Amino acid sequence: MTALLVAAAAIMLAAGLWLTLRSRRSWQQTGLPQGEVIYVDAGDWHRSNRSLFSVRYQLAGKPDYLVEMEGKVIPVEVKHSQIKSADPYTSHKLQLAAYCLLVEDVLGSRPPYGVLKYAATTFKIPYTDDLRQELLHHLSEIHLAHKRSELSPQHTDAARCRHCGFRHACGSQALA
Repeated sequence: MTALLVAAAAIMLAAGLWLTLRSRRSWQQTGLPQGEVIYVDAGDWHRSNRSLFSVRYQLAGKPDYLVEMEGKVIPVEVKHSQIKSADPYTSHKLQLAAYCLLVEDVLGSRPPYGVLKYAATTFKIPYTDDLRQELLHHLSEIHLAHKRSELSPQHTDAARCRHCGFRHACGSQALA
């Protein structure tokens, strides 16, 4: 009887260890930093129906995830595309910086970095003063262009234009 109990305990211990390792591997594959997921706007999880909105910067956004770890909130943006370079695309870095700015302004906690997760690669992007200033510069240009109402396409890609949420603002200059 004792041998049977020892064997059952050993099997349960091995199964527990296997499940723990499998869980860690699955978490690592998500690209999310270790911590508590406090906001989700991606995948099959319960999506958040509220955007982060900053009155100060007139900026709104819905990051895919916000993860709280060690008192800091880390935005995570998931891109399902493959990356074709060693560095993330500038537009993706600025999008992530916008989420960092929103977390800083709305939640009152400046993230030390954000995470960009591509199909096969994950980048930890430091939220530096330089990146923040670059974002603020672009936001200023966007707000000025919006006031002038003289928007023009900044590309020659008709497919990109066709899927743009601001195509209506380009009027007759729209490519698609």
